[in-house]
Amino acid sequence: MLKGATRLAPPSAKQDLHSPVTTEVIKAIKSQLQDDDPFNTAFFTCLTTTFYSAVRVGEFMIKWLNAFNPLEHISPSGVWDDLDRNGLHTKVFMLPHMKLNPRGEEVHWAKQNGPTDPLEALTQHLTLKNPPAEGPLFTYKKGTGHRPLTRQAFISKLKKTAKAVGYHSIHGHGIRIGSTLEYLLCGIPFDIVKVKGCWASDAFQSYL
Repeated sequence: MLKGATRLAPPSAKQDLHSPVTTEVIKAIKSQLQDDDPFNTAFFTCLTTTFYSAVRVGEFMIKWLNAFNPLEHISPSGVWDDLDRNGLHTKVFMLPHMKLNPRGEEVHWAKQNGPTDPLEALTQHLTLKNPPAEGPLFTYKKGTGHRPLTRQAFISKLKKTAKAVGYHSIHGHGIRIGSTLEYLLCGIPFDIVKVKGCWASDAFQSYL
């Protein structure tokens, strides 16, 4: 379906596009991860949360190890459960600062069926790895403390693991693209997907 959608785009829109990170890619990546590895747990939780939130990778992570700022970066205390207008349970994330909205914004996702379920990953991350409540949301145990998952470490792991399972052109931006396509293929209207993904323009249509 994704290939069919891609063929509908004009030739000018197909230049220099990032390969989408789809649910199939995420499943393949998960098959390469050891469940008992603290870094892998943080990485996979970040991957599924970013994917189903449909926002930029950089919105959830810090650039370097000592860059955490509670006024700019999300922590475990900024995550809570809620009900949407249809009565469905959702997980809400308060991002204090975003690229297109310096005042921050709430993003969310709902439980999914299958191995890409972000709720299962987040629950394991928060309960078993127990990151500090007022520190970065995505950390992993290193020695006697917790080490933040930086954007560089995340992207490096993403590319390396994707390449190991046959996906050679995966980049961080492909997560948001794949998420957008996933929601569209599930029948979510364009305008809602645009808002959810915090797209400032209709640029995402270039990937359809």
